Amino acid sequence: MKTVIMAGGRGTRIAQLNSEIPKPMIEINNKPVLEHQINCLKAQGFNDIIITVSYLADKIINYFGDGKKFGVNIEYFVENKPLGNAGALFMLKDKLDEAFLLLNGDIIFDVDLVRFIDFHNKKHSLVTLMTHPNNHPYDGGLIIADENNSVFDWLTKEDTRPKWYKNRINAGLHIISPEILRDSHIDSQKIDLDRQILKPLCGKNQMFCYDSPEYIHDMGTPQRYYEVCKDLLSGKIEARSLRNKQKAIFLDRDGTINKHVGFLNDIDDFELLPGVCEAVRKINASGYLAVVATNQPVIARGELSFSGLNEIHNKMETLLGNEGAYIDGLYFCPHHPDKGFDGEISELKINCECRKPKTGMFINAAEKFNIDLSNSWVVGDSENDVLAGKNAGCMTALIGSKNFGQDMTVTTLLEFAQKLGD
Repeated sequence: MKTVIMAGGRGTRIAQLNSEIPKPMIEINNKPVLEHQINCLKAQGFNDIIITVSYLADKIINYFGDGKKFGVNIEYFVENKPLGNAGALFMLKDKLDEAFLLLNGDIIFDVDLVRFIDFHNKKHSLVTLMTHPNNHPYDGGLIIADENNSVFDWLTKEDTRPKWYKNRINAGLHIISPEILRDSHIDSQKIDLDRQILKPLCGKNQMFCYDSPEYIHDMGTPQRYYEVCKDLLSGKIEARSLRNKQKAIFLDRDGTINKHVGFLNDIDDFELLPGVCEAVRKINASGYLAVVATNQPVIARGELSFSGLNEIHNKMETLLGNEGAYIDGLYFCPHHPDKGFDGEISELKINCECRKPKTGMFINAAEKFNIDLSNSWVVGDSENDVLAGKNAGCMTALIGSKNFGQDMTVTTLLEFAQKLGD
């Protein structure tokens, strides 16, 4: 599969670091961002690369040449006039006769590209976006998708957002099928990828998002640049690749993240507990994935719809995101084993494998995120949480004062997160 790297950006926000080189040539730990990208691609067998260049193009061409000394083959497309961030693709469409990987030239990443491509192929997608949560969802391109990960809306910075939303941001990595370029009827040569090419695919079951907790960060501002430098030195970037085993903190929801109000079925009753945002931020910084795993029998009881539960979870993600915190995954069990009640959903009244203290939610998360359960924690406020963690082979922490044979007892999620960092 060919890779196209869009490296023509000037980088006005980060120019104060070095205004004499193009943004992709800014060094992170003595190597240009672009070289880090090429090394990551080469390590996974992506050796055929086209780089689109514009601003100070000679700086990039002179450094990388034909790519041979970096173990890859590099071609260039020089934009002699502004073409937007997609115009070059149309100029290159004769070279892009198969699905290709497209990425922005200002991001640092280490992701399992094989998983990404496998997802694209299974969905028979025309375009697949890599998406992820981050600690500033309010200023990124927000991707709205259905339960099948088919994208039905794409909200840019200037678009009006819903009150509550899932923290799912376009990461800047794409897989694009050549049909997108061949069948487009855009006349202009200056083309905006997001607004003119991708957004029109929303709601057509042709574009899907691949959610990943892997490390993908732009370095478009000085602050983000210094954070990326720190993360590269610490090994965090490589460690987050799903090619490597992950460790996770599995969080119960009611009584752990939000106030326990019984069978919560009204979004107005959802309220984060004190200290939760700080706790989740600490987990985000710790190297553990933050994964919510919650029993939600209100669905089977007929007291809340799936869409209603989704909106409650969107509220949770929005409130966390507003405070710079995020979850990497969310699993819920909608089942309940007891039958014979008015209004119940009969097909959900089953003895399932996902309802805690069983382990289905943990097993599914472990498969998706390559998690080592023996090196992970389950944190909750009930005996079922502790038993589920033990059954899954995880370490356990109980919020409360009772003892169910757990590894740690804490009063709040924040106390757990603080102890985790000690």
